[in-house]
Amino acid sequence: MTSLPVHPGADAVLDALDPEQREVAAHPRGPMCVLAGAGTGKTRAITHRIAYGVLSGVYQPQRVLAVTFTARAAGEMRTRLRDLGVGGVQARTFHAAALRQLHYFWPQAVGGAAPEVMPHKAGAVAEAGGRLRLRLDSPAVRDLAAEIEWAKVSMLTADTYATAARAQRREPPAGLDAIAMARVVATYEEVKTERGVIDFEDVLLLMSGILAEHVEVARVVRGQYRHFVVDEYQDVNRLQQTLLDQWLGDRDDVCVVGDPAQTIYSFTGASPRHLLAFRGRHPQARVVELVRNYRSTPQVVGLANLVLSMPGGGRRSGSVELRAQRGAGVDPELVVADDDPAEAEQVATRIAGLVADGHSPAEIAVLFRTNGQSELLESALAQRGVPYLVRGGERFFSRKEVRDAVLLLRGGARTDDGEVPLPDLVRDVLLGAGWTREPPTSGGAARERWESLAALAALADDVSAADPEARLPGFVRELDERAAAQHAPTVQGVTLASLHAAKGLEWDTVFLVGCSDGLLPITMAETPEEIEEERRLLYVGVTRARDRLVLSYARSRTPGAKATRRPSRFLDGTGSVLGAAARSIPKRRRKEAAARTPTRSTCRVCGRDLATAKERTVGRCTTCPPSRDERLFEALREWRLETAKENAVPAYVVFTDATLEAIAERVPADTGELSRITGVGPAKLERFGPAVLGIVEEFSDAESG
Repeated sequence: MTSLPVHPGADAVLDALDPEQREVAAHPRGPMCVLAGAGTGKTRAITHRIAYGVLSGVYQPQRVLAVTFTARAAGEMRTRLRDLGVGGVQARTFHAAALRQLHYFWPQAVGGAAPEVMPHKAGAVAEAGGRLRLRLDSPAVRDLAAEIEWAKVSMLTADTYATAARAQRREPPAGLDAIAMARVVATYEEVKTERGVIDFEDVLLLMSGILAEHVEVARVVRGQYRHFVVDEYQDVNRLQQTLLDQWLGDRDDVCVVGDPAQTIYSFTGASPRHLLAFRGRHPQARVVELVRNYRSTPQVVGLANLVLSMPGGGRRSGSVELRAQRGAGVDPELVVADDDPAEAEQVATRIAGLVADGHSPAEIAVLFRTNGQSELLESALAQRGVPYLVRGGERFFSRKEVRDAVLLLRGGARTDDGEVPLPDLVRDVLLGAGWTREPPTSGGAARERWESLAALAALADDVSAADPEARLPGFVRELDERAAAQHAPTVQGVTLASLHAAKGLEWDTVFLVGCSDGLLPITMAETPEEIEEERRLLYVGVTRARDRLVLSYARSRTPGAKATRRPSRFLDGTGSVLGAAARSIPKRRRKEAAARTPTRSTCRVCGRDLATAKERTVGRCTTCPPSRDERLFEALREWRLETAKENAVPAYVVFTDATLEAIAERVPADTGELSRITGVGPAKLERFGPAVLGIVEEFSDAESG
C-alpha cells in the first residue's frame, strides 16, 4: 500500500503518551496484543495508535475499522479521534458493523431486502414456550432468551445444543433439561422464520456466512477494511471471533486490547481465551502490557492487586500488576453492619454527609452484586433527600420525559431567532416540559425525572461554553448524535449499579456493598471457574474508585436474625489494608472447616466423581438421566415461587433447584429423611419441612391410588 504524506502533528501524538502507550501507538503495522490493566489508558493508547497511523501516512482513515462492545464506547472513540484531528475512521460495535454490511450486501448475496431485526427475543421465546406447552413467567422467559443467546454466540444449533451443554455441565434455566432446552431453541427458530425476522446474533451469523460463501463480497469487505482494532477483546465470544477472522482473511494487521482480569461476562459466551492465545495465532505479534494506573490512588490500587493475588504471592493467569501513578489518598475501609437495612442506612448516611460537604452526587456510586440489593439503598437515599439514578434501567434517551423534552426542543429550534442565549432558551423550553428551576423536595421517581431534564440544561451550558455561537438547531443535532451513540449527559445523582453494569465506568467515591460469601461469590457460583469470575467482579468494583473506597457487608439479612454471614473469601488476603475483619474464616476455625468438608462424592447412578455443589446435592452427575417425578418437581417449584413471593425473597433463598430436584428424586417420607438432603438445614426444616412433606405425601398417595 502506498504511504500517505506524513502530517506534521504525527510526532506530537506520540509525545503525549507514557512509554508503554507509546509502544502501542508507534507501531501501527502488524499484529499487536495489548494487555491493559484497569485505569491504564487503553482507549488513549489505541486512539493514538490509529491517529498516528493516519497522520504518519501508514493508514487511510476509511480503511480502518475499530470495533468495541458498546455504542457509547464507539462514540467516545470517534470523539477522541476527532479531537486528535483524525476523521473518517469507522468505530462501531460488532453488531453495528455487521448490520451495516448485511444491509449493503444482502441484495446481491441473497436477493431482496435484509430481514428486519427483532429488538427483543422475549415475544418469540414466549410464543415458542407456548407451543411447547411450557408454563413460563417473565423471569423464565428472560432466562430462556439469555440461554438461546449463549447457544447462538457459541455457534450451537438445536441439534448440537444438548451434547454441548452436557459436556460443559451447563444447566439450562427454568427447570428444563438439555433435551427440552434444545426443543425451545428449535421452536424459537421456527417462530422467527414464520415472522420473517432475525435476532441480533443472526446478524453476525448471517454476515459471517455470506463472507465465507461469497468470494466477491469477502474481496470487497477486505479491500475496504485493511486495519483492525478490537477493544475489550477479553469479552469476545466464538461467533464474534469467527466474524473477525472473516473480516481479516489471510491478513494479520490487527491490534487487540483487553484485560483477562476483567472477564466478567462468561455467562454470555465471552471468553478470554482468544486474548490469551493471540500470540499463539500470531507468533510475530508485539505484546505490550499497560500497567500504569492513572485512575486510582495508591491505596485503591494496592487493594485491587491484593484481590487478584494468589495465596503465597504471584498473579492470576494473564493479569497485570497495577502501578499507581497518583499521589497518596485515604485508605479503603471495610464496614460491618448488623443486617441489610442497617448496611443501607450506614451507606446512605455516609453519602448524605459527603454531599453536604460539597461532593457531587454524580461522582458517587454504590455497587452491588444483584439488582435486588438496590431497593433498600434507594429507600435510604430517598429518605435523606439524596438524588440517585439506577444504572441498567431505562436508557436516558428512552425516558419519556427526555423524549418529550427533545420533541419540544426540536420545535423550538425552528423559531430560534438568536436573541436569547442558548442555555436560557433551553431552560425556557424545559419549563414547558415540566422542569422547575429548583429540585423537588421529594425523592424517588419525581427526583429522577427532574434530574434527567436538569442534565439537558447542564449539557446546554457545556455546548455554549465550547461554542458561544451555538444555537438550538445545533444543540438538537448534538442530542440526536448522542442518542444514536447512547452517549447520555451526566445526571446529577448518586449511581446505583450492579457490578456488571459498572464495567467501564469510574467515580471519585465508590461504596461496594454486600461483600460477604453468598453474594461475593454468589451462591450459584460452584465451579472453580465460576468462583474466579466472581473474584474478577470484585476486582472490577474496586478499580472503579478514584479516591475513596468503602466496602461493607451485613452479618445477617434481617434485623434480629442470627449473624451467620462472613466477609467474602476474596478479602482473605487484604488484612494488611482492611484489617482482621476481612478474614472470611478465623484461623482457629479453618482446620475445623476443612475437616468438615467432604473430599469426595460419587454419582449414585454411574459412580463418577461429582464435580459441583449441585451434583453433590442431587447425588447424581449431570450426564446421568434424572429419576425424579416431574410432576412432583413442578409442584415443589410452584410452592417455592408462592413462598418466595409471600416472604419477599428470591426463590433460591427458600430452596435451590438442586435441593428441590433431590427432594423429587429421593421422595423423603419423614423429617429425618428430608433433613439428610443437602440444603435442608435445621432452620429450613422447621420452617418449610411440613409443607414440603405434605406435597410429597400428596403425590405419593396419588401414585398409590
